[in-house]
Amino acid sequence: MSPPERAVEIRNVSKLFGAGTTKVIALHDVSLSIDHNEFVCIVGPSGCGKTTLLNMLAGFEFPSAGKVRAFGREVAGPGTERTMMFQDYALFPWLTVTGNIEYGLKRKGTPKAQRGEIVRHYVELIDLKGFERKYPHQLSGGMRQRVALARGLAVNPAMLLMDEPFAALDSFTRERMQDELVQVWQSERKAVLFITHSIDEAVKLGDRVVVMSPRPGRITSIFELDDDRPRNILTQEHVRVIEQVRNLLHQASRRGPVN
Repeated sequence: MSPPERAVEIRNVSKLFGAGTTKVIALHDVSLSIDHNEFVCIVGPSGCGKTTLLNMLAGFEFPSAGKVRAFGREVAGPGTERTMMFQDYALFPWLTVTGNIEYGLKRKGTPKAQRGEIVRHYVELIDLKGFERKYPHQLSGGMRQRVALARGLAVNPAMLLMDEPFAALDSFTRERMQDELVQVWQSERKAVLFITHSIDEAVKLGDRVVVMSPRPGRITSIFELDDDRPRNILTQEHVRVIEQVRNLLHQASRRGPVN
């Protein structure tokens, strides 16, 4: 009996923007597999194609060469099984917390009673109780990201695509959101692809940390972390991994991008 297909298969993917003298090779020959329920973090310098790779998995962009497959099908556009979470929250300012969480459910045609049950579940799970009737402008940055996470999970995706979702938060709120994301992930067991510039964040969250080179973006190293969470990144082993990743990125930055 053949093993179940992985959640994501990225095979020999390259991405070019422009043509002629304006051509930029954003990604070159990138291959990566992600298992169901696996939490994968990608780190790399600015402009290395991290977000481009995420956008191709979301179905917002398409490879110039190679294949991107999710849940057994080639990615041909956005899909409800893949939910994107952005750095800037992307909440609807005219909707309350409840309205934002249930927005995708309404688009799917979920009955009102069922929507109410799902909203209550995520309000409890992500610590939003008492804020259901608040609007985004009445919430802190951390609360807005909780709402964005609840909205993404409410449609029951098989995978979360997260583009530096905590980068704009202060360090204390960022640590709290990291802990809450781990708790939610352990409860929901989704596949997660998480983009970050923070090596510490990647080591704290990921089953694997994928390191990318400057443009053209390539995968240079993958570190596996198999210990349980919550994870103490100050242990000798984790400090060693953080230093290795930092050294790889520093060495790559000295070489600089290649057009």
